[in-house]
Amino acid sequence: EAVSGAQLIAQALRAQNIEYMFGIVGIPVTEIAIAAQAVGIKYVGMRNEQSACYAASAVGYLTGRPGVCLVVSGPGFLHALGGMANATINCWPLIVIGGSSDRNQETMGAFQEFPQVEAGKLYNKLSVRPSSLEVIPAVIEKAVRTSMYGRPGSCYIDIPGDFVNLQVNKSSVKYMECCLPPPISMAEHSAVSRAASVIAISKQPLLIIGKGAAYSHAENNIRKLVDLCGLPFLPTPMAKGVVPDNHPNCVAAARSTALQHADVIILLGARLNWILHFGLPPRYRQDVKVIQIDICAEELGNNVRPAATLLGDIKAVTEQLLEEFNKRSWKYPSNSEWWQKLRGKIKNNEERSKGLALQKSLPMNYYTVFHHIRELIPKDCILVSEGANTMDIGRTMLPNFYPRQRLDAGTFGTMGVGLGFAIAAAMVARDHTPGRRVVCIEGDSAFGFSGMEVETICRYNLPILIIVVNNNGIYTGLDANSWEEMLKFGDPTTCVPPVSLLPNAHYEKIMSAFGGKGYFVKTPEELQNALNASVTDKQTPSLINVMIDPQSERKKQEFPWLTRSNL
Repeated sequence: EAVSGAQLIAQALRAQNIEYMFGIVGIPVTEIAIAAQAVGIKYVGMRNEQSACYAASAVGYLTGRPGVCLVVSGPGFLHALGGMANATINCWPLIVIGGSSDRNQETMGAFQEFPQVEAGKLYNKLSVRPSSLEVIPAVIEKAVRTSMYGRPGSCYIDIPGDFVNLQVNKSSVKYMECCLPPPISMAEHSAVSRAASVIAISKQPLLIIGKGAAYSHAENNIRKLVDLCGLPFLPTPMAKGVVPDNHPNCVAAARSTALQHADVIILLGARLNWILHFGLPPRYRQDVKVIQIDICAEELGNNVRPAATLLGDIKAVTEQLLEEFNKRSWKYPSNSEWWQKLRGKIKNNEERSKGLALQKSLPMNYYTVFHHIRELIPKDCILVSEGANTMDIGRTMLPNFYPRQRLDAGTFGTMGVGLGFAIAAAMVARDHTPGRRVVCIEGDSAFGFSGMEVETICRYNLPILIIVVNNNGIYTGLDANSWEEMLKFGDPTTCVPPVSLLPNAHYEKIMSAFGGKGYFVKTPEELQNALNASVTDKQTPSLINVMIDPQSERKKQEFPWLTRSNL
């Protein structure tokens, strides 16, 4: 009995429990998508390979099993590189399958010929081309396994165009069972007890929870550890919700103070990269003791020499720490000077934000908008957040109460991820937690990177709520009057600030163009009405375009060059 290359690929993916495929079909991969649907894999046709790849990577983070991105040769493959890099740098499992030119036309200048396997090596843990149809299942098993084992990341499989419809006898194929779940490693006992000793003599401890902790489903253990030891904790952006943001020990509202004065820091699946200011002075104490818990040995000791290194799975190692502290019955006193300092700072910062949120002036500022969003969106919704100010202020203003329910620009700071992430989250929610909503909060510039995916959202009828926080630009913009004045000086290419976008752009019409609901909002009342209508309608995708003050920025001016006088 004969089987085609396309069928072999689809069957092998199914055997590895792959549920979702995102892509854009064309020569030579169309038959692969058809074969995938035939074996029960859900195929989502996207409008740009970048978004398709971002979506597939988000599935990997949300479910722990890679999604698949399917792309055509040459330019199709190249457009997916952003998603491969983003997945590998965020440590999310992903499989990309790219068509490539027929083998018998190599070096001849074939249609979309490009050295894809070689190019893929920079962005992936594994970049391979099966040498024959017979080995396709083995190569796919290895790619899926590699994407999930150790530190997760992206894997690329190159499929020559002539393989897709080529047939081979089933009896000669090397079929594979589903790979085993990733093995769970634990830290050595001496390291665990050393870490516990360092924590027990700390005066100003701080637990930093990273998205590695969210990925490893360590939330129950981490919550127990926080409660048992009474430790202050700080989540990195995508680790919000591992312990709920409203937990009394959360010190996110005093982030700078907590980092700057902690004498012992426990890193749970977080890296000392730019997001955490590398662990170095002046953002940290010169003599800070760092306890690092990570799945990747190469990460241990980066930027700061650690006081203890615990190599292993976050969930398993947290369990080990819990056992250790159960023996010691140590608890950090809640009436310490450190707690008083942190609580004072939290109160101060929250009052400042509240003051900004309650301003009645129009157009609205970011804080007012996020205040109303926070009041009206479901507590258990999945939040996708993308933008500059929109993402940064949203992180402080919009709480998460559950793990793996915040997706943003991540370690790589990637713009363009928002709608792909939202589509992936909506697909996963529909199958695994029906009724859970996805709310995608975009800056107007961020929305522009992948706005056409609104058609994809409407085609699959995913009830995503997109909120565009529109300040007519990147970081800051111009109001309509200033824009008109500016144009009097001459050609916009020479006199309009590079950060400006068209004032009062009606992004909501993109949603209504495809059959969803669009709202154009200028006041708090209009915003509340649009939010209520969108949250109540659980069937229809919607987009709320919220006009804010083009000069609205965060509390302190972090972009001094963008003051009014410079514009």
